Amino acid sequence: MKIRISNGRVIDPANQTDRIEDVFIAEGKIVARGTSPAGFAAERILDADGLIVIPGLIDIAARLREPGFEYRATLESEMEAAMAGGVTSLAIPPDTDPVLDEPGLVEMLCYRAKKLNCAHVYPIGALTLGLAGERLSEMAELVEAGCVAFSQANVPIVDNMVLMRAMQYAATFDFRVWLQPLAPFLSRGGYAHDGELASRLGIPGIPVAAETVALFTYLQLARITGARLHITRLSSAQGLELIKAARADGMNVTCDVSINHLHLCDLDIGYFNTHCHLVPPLRSQLDRDALSNGLAEGHIDALCSDHTPVDDDSKQKPFSESEPGATGLELLLPLTLKWANDNGIALTTALARITANAARLVGITKAGHLSPGARADICIFDPAARTHVSREKLKSQGKNTPFLGLDLPGAVRYTLVEGRLMFER
Repeated sequence: MKIRISNGRVIDPANQTDRIEDVFIAEGKIVARGTSPAGFAAERILDADGLIVIPGLIDIAARLREPGFEYRATLESEMEAAMAGGVTSLAIPPDTDPVLDEPGLVEMLCYRAKKLNCAHVYPIGALTLGLAGERLSEMAELVEAGCVAFSQANVPIVDNMVLMRAMQYAATFDFRVWLQPLAPFLSRGGYAHDGELASRLGIPGIPVAAETVALFTYLQLARITGARLHITRLSSAQGLELIKAARADGMNVTCDVSINHLHLCDLDIGYFNTHCHLVPPLRSQLDRDALSNGLAEGHIDALCSDHTPVDDDSKQKPFSESEPGATGLELLLPLTLKWANDNGIALTTALARITANAARLVGITKAGHLSPGARADICIFDPAARTHVSREKLKSQGKNTPFLGLDLPGAVRYTLVEGRLMFER
């Protein structure tokens, strides 16, 4: 279908453009911006007057809960949530059941997602078989099946020799290694940030050292092996300082932060609010502010939802027994806008963290920008509207989020995937 998006404010961080212009779409691609191509006759015109047109969002950490955890969410429900949130590409962690450590499982997930004809799915393969940290997965075969990187999700490798061999293998073929820094023995038995609040509530704590010790190890092994290292879900100011020091020393390491850790701190746990039981744990206010500054200044490359749908039964337990995680697909854009508004961040800068920068981390070249010839994955939102976060309005099967009851800036009006109008409000 030929579509013309007219009168919208087009913000394309990858090309550093922010201006009022039309966008022309045909055969699933952007064919022109500004001036209509010769002979172009739109079959549908989307009036974007007063709206902002951006590349479809790219979420680099979204658990769709299939296979294995369909009682928490299904591909259908989470794809619907992605469309409602303007998210057109998703990177999927490997901690499904069974784990994404076999080519057949990856191919099945990609096939199921493609049949739904919604967001593009980019699986992250397991670095070790079963995420057990003992034997390396067949990375080359997993890449052929569709994996874009390799990770241990939230399950750290105890044996550093295994981790070094995995990095060496990945470096040989230039595969991306995504690791969450959480030292297994320092974090064992902990459920919240090791601070005053956890002590007062009697919740076993996880010290910042659990992040920094693991991060130091990962950086050292990456130096030795030459692996392409990406640090996922950074949570502390000290961790950020290690990243900055490594970069200043010439190391090519990237990192991201979740929307939860960008806006919340350990005090938000209040009186055992299990919506705030997350991995990694919410840190101090100083950590939160340091992460916000790091994201604004470019020391942190991207922002993600860390979308982890959890069923109500698993959340309605004592804090230490509850299941960690929160839904976030539909909140990625509003919370990014809130961060920009609260901190005086330019929209182009803020939106780059969930479009162009995220695309670069995943290795997507056809999306994340609005250049002619790019895939027509587009989000159109109303910056003047508000998104009210409620269980009833969330499309995700997981209704648990720390942001329930809030009114957030911005609301998605249209989502297009390869030129198909997939969501309209």
